[in-house]
Amino acid sequence: MFHAERWASVFITVSGENADEAFLCLKALAGQVKTVQGILMGHSASAKLEKILRESVAGAETPATEYAIRLLCLLVEKNNFRYINLLLHRIEQNLDAKNGILNAVIEVSAPADDGFEEKIKLMIKEKTGAVSVKMKTTVKPELLGGYILRIGSHYIDASLKGQLKNMTAQLSTPGIGTPGIGENTGGRNG
Repeated sequence: MFHAERWASVFITVSGENADEAFLCLKALAGQVKTVQGILMGHSASAKLEKILRESVAGAETPATEYAIRLLCLLVEKNNFRYINLLLHRIEQNLDAKNGILNAVIEVSAPADDGFEEKIKLMIKEKTGAVSVKMKTTVKPELLGGYILRIGSHYIDASLKGQLKNMTAQLSTPGIGTPGIGENTGGRNG
């Protein structure tokens, strides 16, 4: 079983102060591995890959590129390269957490202007103390108006669709909003 969290933690720990740069190198070099992946077979796949990657970064070798090359070769050697996207995602999440960056997803009913997104980012930073906020915006016309903001497992539903759904639920609950069966409505019982 592949444990992306463990691989990500080890990569960040080993990369140390070069972790952010190593991650960027890893993303760039992973794209190259995907293009040659079909020719990498057998026991010598890792050695072939290392040669290809070292040629591609010739003259630009840094500790960060070294960490990236070693991780990619190890993934190929262990037959785990198919998990590279999951691993990249997990490394990015861990680096963001380490650097005080929150990831937020906002679903809007119509394209939002930059001012709206900046206000939301500022509000999140003020409320959470985050250094920065990465925002991914998705347009979902079915929301009818407003937005849904997700940060981790927390969300704020400020959409018109959500408000209508809440009103419908409240109005259909006996005793809330409308009188239920057998309740005194203030009229004459006859």
